[in-house]
Amino acid sequence: MAVTASAVKELRERTGAGMLDCKKALDETNGDIEKAIALLREKGLSAAANKAGRIATEGVVESYIHGGGRIGVLVEINCETDFVGKTDEFKEFARDIAMHIAAANPKYVRREDVPTEELEKEKEILRAQALNEGKPEKIVEKMVEGRINKYYEEYCLLDQSFVKDPDKTINVLLNEKVSTIGENISIRRFARYELGEGLEKKQDNFVEEVMSQVNR
Repeated sequence: MAVTASAVKELRERTGAGMLDCKKALDETNGDIEKAIALLREKGLSAAANKAGRIATEGVVESYIHGGGRIGVLVEINCETDFVGKTDEFKEFARDIAMHIAAANPKYVRREDVPTEELEKEKEILRAQALNEGKPEKIVEKMVEGRINKYYEEYCLLDQSFVKDPDKTINVLLNEKVSTIGENISIRRFARYELGEGLEKKQDNFVEEVMSQVNR
């Protein structure tokens, strides 16, 4: 089975291992990402995977308020020890995540959090779009899979590009912190409140607004 670049990218984002190591692991496991993660763990090449099973119940609940109270975010980020939870590096990471949530407005933390009903509904819409574009049925499912990945990138926090460094996803940023801090870190949950949400109002570019404040 040929290993795709997207599979290598996903494995790297989930484990923090090097691109070449990810490619080799996928080659050895015939493209099975879960087996590749286990293989990288066995070889000691995945810092994030090695720590993923460790209990993380300490950490912080970080807040971020934007625009004089127009957007508010609360996010719970866990680590293994109270000591790490109080470090400046961990707190800065938590602030960055809260700020990102304010700007990017994700709906879920991870792919697994997307309700099955919502995901299936989205797939049906994407299938209909592909067929309406005149695409052959035999390639429609592959197109749907690719477009579902775009859906995850838009709505799932870990799949989103970090607003302060779009070359990294939040998951890559998380894995980097796991490697440097040396503890399992988990973004558990978040809540985002926007003034007047659900009411008809002027649409603003909150990404630009949040980043303009960060860069002052």
